[in-house]
Amino acid sequence: MTVHEFKVEMTCGGCASAVERVLGKLGDKVEKVSVNLDERTVTVTSNLSSDELMEQLRKTGKSVSYIGVKK
Repeated sequence: MTVHEFKVEMTCGGCASAVERVLGKLGDKVEKVSVNLDERTVTVTSNLSSDELMEQLRKTGKSVSYIGVKK
């Protein structure tokens, strides 16, 4: 499993919930999701590629950018 980190333009708890909801739809393809609202980052542990995860995150309607693989 790879840990990917994304910057997501989240401003409230509702935004964070939307992120968790769209990633939750990937089911067992995602092992763990961690949202940091203060830093506006989302960490995703998954075997999916960063592009696949980014495509899913964009469904929230928020601005998303890929930071990289977290060590």
